[in-house]
Amino acid sequence: MSDYLIGLTGGIASGKSALAQAFAARGIAIADADVVAREIVEPGQPALAAVVDRFGSGILGADGRLDRAALRRRIFASPDDKRALESILHPVVRMRLHELCATAASPYAIAAIPLLAEGGRTNYPWLDRILVVDAPAGTQRQRLMQRDGIDAALADSMIAAQATRAQRLAIADDVVVNDGSLADLEAAADEMDARYRALAAAGAGAT
Repeated sequence: MSDYLIGLTGGIASGKSALAQAFAARGIAIADADVVAREIVEPGQPALAAVVDRFGSGILGADGRLDRAALRRRIFASPDDKRALESILHPVVRMRLHELCATAASPYAIAAIPLLAEGGRTNYPWLDRILVVDAPAGTQRQRLMQRDGIDAALADSMIAAQATRAQRLAIADDVVVNDGSLADLEAAADEMDARYRALAAAGAGAT
């Protein structure tokens, strides 16, 4: 079991996934909020039943699976519906992330949570530290344009839709600035991995 839990977050195209993969390559368990959010609305899951109770069967496809496009249209048209969906799904996602991390076999575990700053650190009292992957907005824009084949205006609007860099940095215990090469990111992963292993060991020794 992992008793030392890290929250990993960062803005869009900041390099969260690449850093998470680097930790995984070093034998660290990663619980991904995006993956969990998809899993909890699979057919037969209680969270999907709760969503259908609130929004009706019109958000289901013919195969009984969640029609994400239909639900997306619904919540973007109504802030109340968006809040209602979040109140159903977010607690389930947080609980599942905690379970996955706490039962992991690695020295420490990482919960990759893209919208951690938006949700607020207080919703994750079980996290021992928060690691923010930071990149300048210009770097994010360039990566987004390259990755998604979009123009600068759309890239900027996608960045603006998230928490600001200042908001993310305000909740950070540790920061990896990812504005260089993949080799630089790997070196940062080595440094953070060593730090977290030491902190986890020290915590275990204190109990």
